[in-house]
Amino acid sequence: MPETPSEQPEGPDVRAIRHLVRLMKKYDLTALDLEEGTTRIRLRRKGPEVISATPTPAAPTPVPLAAAPLVSATQVPPAPAAPPVPTGVVIESPMVGTYYASMTPDAPPFVSVGTKIRAGQTVCIIEAMKVFTDIPAEVNGTITEVLIKSGQSVEYGQPMFRVSPS
Repeated sequence: MPETPSEQPEGPDVRAIRHLVRLMKKYDLTALDLEEGTTRIRLRRKGPEVISATPTPAAPTPVPLAAAPLVSATQVPPAPAAPPVPTGVVIESPMVGTYYASMTPDAPPFVSVGTKIRAGQTVCIIEAMKVFTDIPAEVNGTITEVLIKSGQSVEYGQPMFRVSPS
């Protein structure tokens, strides 16, 4: 027995999903999460593929090697020092959108390198679909690094700040 349109459960509109996919392509987004009531839409796509314009070289043919001269331990150059591993707590983007460092373009940024912050303090705002969301700090500490620029698109989980906890 076919259901009448009024008896069918409400679900996402296919045209709306296609529109969201077009927006993802237009703005080069790789992820989109949308919740409206009990409906939840999560779209993910792979990033752009890199196509090489140069042909890949053929695998070299093996050549018999002559015995290498022995090198004494004093002639071995020291291994290069590993770059320092960044330390501290990272504040990540809780959503997809556009990062803004201040409330207006001519206002000072909420935080910069050296700013002491406390948990709950606004560190930036993220705009998504014309809605501006204050992003609070999760820890007390000092901003040691700002990892993105104002106006830049951010993805869910993308690092935005590095904080030295206090």
